[in-house]
Amino acid sequence: MLLDADIKAQLEQYLQMMEGEVLLKVSAGSDDVSRDMLALVDELATMSPRIKVEKAELERTPSFSVNRIGEDTGIVFAGIPLGHEFTSLVLALLQVSGRAPKVDQKLIDQVKSIKGEYHFESYISLTCHNCPDVVQALNVMSLVNPGITHTMIEGGAFKEEVESKGIMAVPTVFLNGESFGSGRMSLEEILSKIADAPDASEFNDKEPFDVLVVGGGPAGASAAVYAARKGIRTGIVAERFGGQVMDTLGIENFIGTKYTEGPKLAATLEEHVKEYDVDIMNLQRAVGLEKKDLIELELENGAVLKSKTVILSTGARWRNVGVPGEAEFKNKGVAYCAHCDGPLFEGKHVAVIGGGNSGIEAAIDLAGIVKHVTVLEFMPELKADTVLQDRLYSLSNVTVIKNAQTKEITGTDKVNGITYIDRETEQEHHIELEGVFVQIGLVPNTDWLGDKIERTRFGEIVVDKHGSTSIPGVFAAGDCTDSVYKQIIISMGSGATAALGAFDYLIRH
Repeated sequence: MLLDADIKAQLEQYLQMMEGEVLLKVSAGSDDVSRDMLALVDELATMSPRIKVEKAELERTPSFSVNRIGEDTGIVFAGIPLGHEFTSLVLALLQVSGRAPKVDQKLIDQVKSIKGEYHFESYISLTCHNCPDVVQALNVMSLVNPGITHTMIEGGAFKEEVESKGIMAVPTVFLNGESFGSGRMSLEEILSKIADAPDASEFNDKEPFDVLVVGGGPAGASAAVYAARKGIRTGIVAERFGGQVMDTLGIENFIGTKYTEGPKLAATLEEHVKEYDVDIMNLQRAVGLEKKDLIELELENGAVLKSKTVILSTGARWRNVGVPGEAEFKNKGVAYCAHCDGPLFEGKHVAVIGGGNSGIEAAIDLAGIVKHVTVLEFMPELKADTVLQDRLYSLSNVTVIKNAQTKEITGTDKVNGITYIDRETEQEHHIELEGVFVQIGLVPNTDWLGDKIERTRFGEIVVDKHGSTSIPGVFAAGDCTDSVYKQIIISMGSGATAALGAFDYLIRH
């Protein structure tokens, strides 16, 4: 029995919501994964009379497709969709049975209008918290457009295929046999890559805003809600709604909530913003800011938005080491998420660059999967919390090297080693390995502002206690500012402060 009692009880409740019959076509062999997959399918069939099962010959074994009776949907799970993908399986069952996906009708209409044949394959790991968004989005596309199919491929069950395609990061998506993209992608983002982008005139024709928020993370969402509640014309421009929170797994210090996960929190942020009259412009990158009679924000698509006040909440991104090989081997052995990509390095030797909390947490996670972890720390001592260091040093397959200056990540078609300099002896050393996880902190997303606004030498926007910047009418909040501490809850507070500051500014001007 693959499902424990608690999961079965929850699943039975969900399966009662099925509206019609679903046929699972199963392609199984005699291997262990096939046996476990058959056990899962049989359990599902015994839990609902609406689930039928039949044997089939599919492209991959083990795999099963989820179909309506007499109609193939194009949704296939290759491997066993447990772990983070269990929700993807449940949603597929409900949606194929006739239950409408919880997706904006505008997006559904866009999917339906796509012409041609689109055969998607997504390579995932069951520990990846970024993968379900991609799998679920592609499943919805397959469900509503007969020209679209999607196969989820669990890397652990198809190791040879993963190796042959050189996949070293998840999720990785192929379209019609060609590389399509990697990393978390929403339905909206996938559509933006295969459909025509909105014309710039759509944005240029917008009336000026009272408050225009740039960035859709915790700070931006908070600012938008606080501004909209004042009854003033509010807009939000986001390159990716949710921001870096989308890449965060467990959150245990969000006061009032014992535990949540980044994608779940990001979804609630967006849901909350949508409760108000806020003009949301998602998947749009800001590239310029200028103060005229109004403040003008230039977008990458050439459009210019105007507003009486602007709140910059563009957040931060993972800092790169900036050495030869890092960019060349990104997703080919260089990774930034141990939870997502760790399983692809099972039984291999990897390095973690960075001895802070994120680096040591990554090393601990990886130690349970890979053969050996080498931690490289630039400073003479690790910076992580003592409890994490104690845990790290208790592990037998971890080596810690301090005073290590990374010089180069080496490889041919993928990573094969790392070269570092011992800062005490100035001697150069090389370690043969197959993966490098970079965990050296954050850099603010403020490069696009240039010298238009006062920033620290680290690129952080300088703000006062009202969230005001050096440009009158321009405010800033969150991880892109010189706030001492970069925390979700602090970003939310600073977003509220900036919105209130902007409102006061509008009253006085």
